Formats: sequence, structure tokens, C-alpha cells
Amino acid sequence: MKEQDSIKHKFERNAKALSLKPNLGQGTGVSVTRITNGLSCEISEGDWKLHSDMPNQIGGNGSAPSPGVLGRAALGSCLATGYMLWASKLDVPIDKLEVCIEADYDDGALFASSNAFPGYSEVRYTVKIKSPRSLLEIEKFLDKAEQHSPYLDVFSRAQLCKRNIELIKTQKNES
Repeated sequence: MKEQDSIKHKFERNAKALSLKPNLGQGTGVSVTRITNGLSCEISEGDWKLHSDMPNQIGGNGSAPSPGVLGRAALGSCLATGYMLWASKLDVPIDKLEVCIEADYDDGALFASSNAFPGYSEVRYTVKIKSPRSLLEIEKFLDKAEQHSPYLDVFSRAQLCKRNIELIKTQKNES
């Protein structure tokens, strides 16, 4: 529980700082994704480098997780992190926490062979918690954490997406 005490202290310190200066919490995350080989991508943000790829049967190299894996991982890790933050803040001891994400999809939409939406038709998540607290207490803190979960919000609510294009024209080969 020492880790949870440290998390609680940092949570409260950050909440106080953001209450005093809300603009400290505002920003823009910027990641850059480059195709490196076929469907393989390198994703950079700050000091972090991630990779994605598609399976061989789709035309990728199968060298890294697909964007779908990364998206589900983003939701699962955001939920798990938020749950631990709020459990620590609310003094709910957690001995073990696991989040399982299940998402239903139809790849026919990707290949224009079905009328399905290209995104998920349903996303389900199971939270497995080991704690001495009652189910009612667990549900209460989970509800609180979910009210503040960035990626649960991204998955649950339509986001405004704007496209910009920067075209770098190449010279035509004159033969």
C-alpha cells in the first residue's frame, strides 16, 4: 500500500496545482506516424518510439502489433491507470487489478466488402480486482474513476476530427 500512498500524495498535489492554475493541465499531444516498410509504421511522440504493422494475410509484415491492438491497449491501460489513481485517492486498497478489453469488428468494412462501420460495433471491458473492500465500495470508486477516464471518453463519445494535408509534389519522370 506504500505505492498507493505515494500515488495519492501526487494525485492531490497535481489536483491542487491544476485548481490554482487550470492552464497547466491544457496541452496538445502530438505523435507522428511514418510508413517504414509496406504497412509497417514507426510512431514517435517525444522520447517514445512505438511500432505498428498489419498481419501478413492483410499485406503487412506481421512485425508489430496492429493499430487495433494499440487502440485496445490504450483503452485498457488508461482504465487500469485511472482505477489505481482513484483507488489511491479514495483509500481503497488494491492487491491486484486487471482490465480485459473485448472489441467486436468487421474487417469487411476495411476492404469495402460489407456495409458495416469500419470501427467497433461494441466494446466491452471486464475489471478484475482483488481488494478487501465490498463490491459496493468497488463499484463506487470505479464509477468515479470512469467519470475522469480520457480514453473511456474517447471510445464513448464522438470526437471532432479535422484533416489537414501537406502535399509535397514530386517531379514527373521524363523518359
